[in-house]
Amino acid sequence: MTYHSGSRTIQDRVGVRDLADHVGRAVGQGIRPVAAAFLELQPMLIVGAAAPDGGTRREHEPGPAGGGAVWASLLTGEPGFVRATGARRISVVGGLPAGDPLAAALAVPGTAVGTIVLDPRTRRRMRLNGRVRPTPRGFAVEADQVFANCPKYLQQRQTYEKVTGRTPGVPRRGTELSPSQREFVAAADTFFVATVHAHGADASHRGGNPGFVRVDTPRELSWPDYPGNSMFLTLGNLTADPRAGLLFLDWTSGSVLQLTGTARTEFAPDGERTVRFTLSEAVETPAASPLRWSAPAYSPANP
Repeated sequence: MTYHSGSRTIQDRVGVRDLADHVGRAVGQGIRPVAAAFLELQPMLIVGAAAPDGGTRREHEPGPAGGGAVWASLLTGEPGFVRATGARRISVVGGLPAGDPLAAALAVPGTAVGTIVLDPRTRRRMRLNGRVRPTPRGFAVEADQVFANCPKYLQQRQTYEKVTGRTPGVPRRGTELSPSQREFVAAADTFFVATVHAHGADASHRGGNPGFVRVDTPRELSWPDYPGNSMFLTLGNLTADPRAGLLFLDWTSGSVLQLTGTARTEFAPDGERTVRFTLSEAVETPAASPLRWSAPAYSPANP
């Protein structure tokens, strides 16, 4: 099924169930040739999942999607490192470094994962949710859901280069955001969010003009939930399970900030929605990505 009860609750509250049903018809399990060709051109992949029980620090009781904290992680490689290798399967060459919060999860067969491939050059994105199967060269994902999203709120970055000699630094962990991390988040125009539900996981994109993510305290963030495709997969998952993982990428230096915690949605009388995130743990990795992207052209859809 495309939607579970959490997504249906939000759709009914907002009054978009019929529209969501229409949009949901585009969700399938197969990877079409145009999607396969798109995958082979991309140098990065975002993966979201729950870490195995005890794999990372957590504050909440085990849930059906796995009892650990939920994280979003970045993988990069030469174009072609992510490929469709079956009608419902993508294969990834390589994996996450041992210190990444999701490294252990991707080594466990059957782990529910959400993936998103985003191309800033063309403002296209593709999402594939399914189950992990480790392979000798990395891992594969057997798809349960495959679909594309519109380019709304997606900033365009025309080019990228691979910086030779750039190596990841030692990850820095903490339970609240440092002053420099707060500045990093407040200046972001893009981040990724991982969520889970009883039968799977999802990874999605959020974008806006710099400042759309607010740092309310060193352990609390908030952002507006802009109108989208009316599927409400992310907010629906948070209704069923509040665990969430955020990933912020410095598109120039390659530094990555991963956050895990819980999130909830607030509904204002005027119909506006705000997501409030409470931090449990932060992991910052300098130069985690070897890619340096050009300056953004902000989406004309950004409020």
